[in-house]
Amino acid sequence: MNLQGYVLGNPTTTPHDDYNYRIPFAYMKALISQKQYESIKTNCKGEYINVDPNNTLCVNDLHTVTDCIQKIYTGHILEPTCSLTSPKPVGSKLDSSLLEEDAIHLLSLTQIPELWCRSYNYIFSYIWANNETVQRALHIREGTIREWVRCNESLSYTDDVFSTLEYHRNLVKKGYRILIYIGDHDMVIPHISTYAWIESLNLTIATDWGPWFVDGQIAGYTMESYYKKSQLTYATVKGAGHTAPEYKPKECFAMVNRWFAYYPL
Repeated sequence: MNLQGYVLGNPTTTPHDDYNYRIPFAYMKALISQKQYESIKTNCKGEYINVDPNNTLCVNDLHTVTDCIQKIYTGHILEPTCSLTSPKPVGSKLDSSLLEEDAIHLLSLTQIPELWCRSYNYIFSYIWANNETVQRALHIREGTIREWVRCNESLSYTDDVFSTLEYHRNLVKKGYRILIYIGDHDMVIPHISTYAWIESLNLTIATDWGPWFVDGQIAGYTMESYYKKSQLTYATVKGAGHTAPEYKPKECFAMVNRWFAYYPL
């Protein structure tokens, strides 16, 4: 395979570290106070996932922090958490009744609710993608897909890769071009976690941290580093959440378009 490079958006790399960075991210975004952050950092010694249940001070701090952030929509911390969602897997199957009830409710409304929820888009995507006319227009071979789902988790396999960091270490030695981008309001995979593992690769900085622009406005921040012939571009997308192009399509299109054309962001 003549691989030239790869692009990753809001990627899970080492789940433990990614999730552990949610606490400092919450502090950076003013979701918890400085006093709360300093206390939990001291009492938990920076470990917020595998917590010693006998460490009462740490456990109490975690309860306090959880109370502050548990109702935040982690996909984008500025957007509302909504009761209407796309269907969740129940066992090995999707609970289609949830989808139908949510869709019927939305379609029956005579006016759009004042509280807009991103999950509305997800519900309608099921209706659109499972429509026979749409599938024919997309040239989907009849019978190949029984039911389209947003996140297909039907494959049965053993998950034994607990970190992809070593894969990045190996790939960066092969002379590939790499683009890693992330929405800066994503608390699923905080941008500071991604920045930290990129820094751990100990690459040489080519262009240090600075803004990149779309239509004269700051679209995010970027830095470039390299190892011999490999070049890694890291970019944040300002105001975006998890799956950054969903939130900032114009900016993300400009970003990847420039990268594919070998232009700086």
